[in-house]
Amino acid sequence: MDKDGNLAAATSTGGMTNKRFGRIGDVPVIGAGTYANNATVAVSCTGRGEEFIRHNVAHSVSAMMEHKGSSLQEAADAVIHGKLAKDDGGLIAVGADGSIALVFNSSGMFRGAADSSGRFEVAIWE
Repeated sequence: MDKDGNLAAATSTGGMTNKRFGRIGDVPVIGAGTYANNATVAVSCTGRGEEFIRHNVAHSVSAMMEHKGSSLQEAADAVIHGKLAKDDGGLIAVGADGSIALVFNSSGMFRGAADSSGRFEVAIWE
């Protein structure tokens, strides 16, 4: 989130190691592994890309916030724990209100967050 409240999401891929030739992961698919909407949330995902594509994970968080009135945490929890199988991955998201969600359904996920109120968090394991 910039000083004017604009949201952006940036996501990178793990590269070519052990990937099938011709595979396209979730990162380049807007709505699957990355999504941003100034009215709701910016989301970056990590995990089993095929599942993030299948469930349109990043956009689903935004849609739940916009159409169901869910908070960022509620939407992120519902998508990661409700749509994905255990160990499929997680997400980092920043809401339009400045809220932050770091949600995953595996034993760990590299993550970090900081905000203007002084919150500073870096972790790997639960």
